[in-house]
Amino acid sequence: MSEPHSAAINFHVHMISDSTGETLMEVMHASVAQFENVAPIEHLFALVRSPRQLERALAHIEDYPGIVMYTLVNPDLRRELEDCCARLEMPAIAVLDPIQATLSAYLGASIRGKAGAQRVLDADYYRRIEAMNYSMAHDDGAGDDYASADVILLGISRTSKTPTSIYLGNRGIRTANIPIVPGAAVSEDIFKLKKPLVVGLTATPERIVQIRRNRLLNLNEDRNTDYVEEDSVRDEVVYAKRLFARHGCPSIDVTRRSIEETAAKIINLLNDHRTKRSS
Repeated sequence: MSEPHSAAINFHVHMISDSTGETLMEVMHASVAQFENVAPIEHLFALVRSPRQLERALAHIEDYPGIVMYTLVNPDLRRELEDCCARLEMPAIAVLDPIQATLSAYLGASIRGKAGAQRVLDADYYRRIEAMNYSMAHDDGAGDDYASADVILLGISRTSKTPTSIYLGNRGIRTANIPIVPGAAVSEDIFKLKKPLVVGLTATPERIVQIRRNRLLNLNEDRNTDYVEEDSVRDEVVYAKRLFARHGCPSIDVTRRSIEETAAKIINLLNDHRTKRSS
C-alpha cells in the first residue's frame, strides 16, 4: 500500500535587492528545487536603495515571518536589515557574499560596492526586459502584432501556456500565447506568419482534467461542467492535435515536463527554425 502524499510545506521567503532582484529569484528557485513538497510564498522588494524603501520591506517581513535573502551593498541598509532579522530571529542570507569574498581573495582585488553592479545594463538586458513586456502584453490571446513575435504558443486551457511564455520572455524570447477555445477558431493568419515559430502545447486529458478541477476548487466552484468533463476535454485535445498536424506545427506534450524542460525544447526548435529561415 502506497504512503499518502504529505502536504506541501508553505513558507514565506523575502527577497530584498538594490537591483532588479532577478539574481535573488534565480538563486531562490534553484535552491528550493532541491527539496520535495515545499512551496515558497515569494515576496520581492527590488531597487531598495533608501531607508524609506527598506522600511516598507521590514514592515512586511515582520508581518510575514520567514526566510530573508538579500543583495544590498549599502552598509547602513545591510546593518538595519540584519539587525531587524536578528531581533525577529529570522535567518538572513546575503547570497552573493561567499562568492564575492572568494573572488576577492583569489584575485587580490577589492569589491566595488556598487549598487546593482550584478546587473549590467547592456543591450542583452534591455532585450530581455522588452521581451518580458511583450510576453505579458500578449498573454492568453491579448495584444496584436503577432508578426514580431519570436514564438507563438497555442494550446487548450491548462497546458502551461502563460508560465512558459513568461519564462521564455525572461530568456529574451518575445512570446505570445493564444488559447484554443471550443467553438472559436484560431485565426488562419497566425499560421501564415514567417518570423514566429508556432508551437502547440498539449497534455493528456486526465492531467488537464486534474488541473482544471484543482483550479475550480481554488475558485470555490465544484459544479460539473464540460470544462472538467473527461470526454469533452478529450475532444479538445484531439481537436488541438489535428489543428497542429494540419498546419505542420511542432507540438510538445507537457504532461510530464517542467516549465524549464518545455522552454528548453522550444528554444531548440526556435534555433532550428531560425537556421532554416536564414539558409
